Amino acid sequence: MRQIMIATAIATTALAVASVATGAPATQRHTLQSAVDAPTRTPANVTRDQYRHPVETLGFFGVSPTDTVVEIWPGGGWYTEILAPYLAHGGTLWVASPGPEGLGGVQKLMTAHPDAPGYAAIRTAAFPARAATEGLAPVPDGTADVVLTFRNVHNWRMGYQRDGQDYSPQAFEQMFAMLKPGGTLGVVDHRLPEDADSAREHSSGYVKVSTVRRLAEEAGFEYVGASEVNANPADTADWERGVWTLPPTLSLRDQDRERYLAIGESDRMTLKFRKPA
Repeated sequence: MRQIMIATAIATTALAVASVATGAPATQRHTLQSAVDAPTRTPANVTRDQYRHPVETLGFFGVSPTDTVVEIWPGGGWYTEILAPYLAHGGTLWVASPGPEGLGGVQKLMTAHPDAPGYAAIRTAAFPARAATEGLAPVPDGTADVVLTFRNVHNWRMGYQRDGQDYSPQAFEQMFAMLKPGGTLGVVDHRLPEDADSAREHSSGYVKVSTVRRLAEEAGFEYVGASEVNANPADTADWERGVWTLPPTLSLRDQDRERYLAIGESDRMTLKFRKPA
């Protein structure tokens, strides 16, 4: 009997240890990896995982598969391809753009994969929300668990699609409004060294961490922390044609192409903020 009791205790302890080892973080990582490995992903996008580290990035932001997530300015849908299947069973994905023309990449994905998990349920919204936005309403206030924006703050600083006016403060205010109390804002962008001329934020495609923190905190966010998962020390951030000198744009075309390919994509900040509860 004693041997049976000891064996039972050992088995129970082993089960408890296994439960800890495969708890929510590990399960979440496994689910994220499954989404990254989804067969619906574009092969050209998959080759960029080495620079964008989607599992580590979304894991750092704490995105859960049951969250309501807003992806700001999805572009061609690089992250949408991962978020759609990841949130397919219990979550909600919004993609937000200045207008319908900014959602072309996502619409293409939805058309190409009408039956793929998560794609048919994608919701669209206006961002930044303006009275003249055609056919798109803003994300309702206080409804999102997580807002994600990848390489967009520099566009807002440069006034992209807004007559050259810096509308980054408005952008952060609207992201703050759409989040629930306690919700998370995740920001990835090209990092300008702190000792560089701040005027370069309006032309180079790079932005300082201190600028992003100031914008977020002025909008009401609390700074949670940073990850170096998307850092690239080989990027000196001083290119004549800005960040677009590097892959994937390679604005100089064949000039020094191998050099820039060897450097890889830009050095990026990965910052996490929270809306106070």
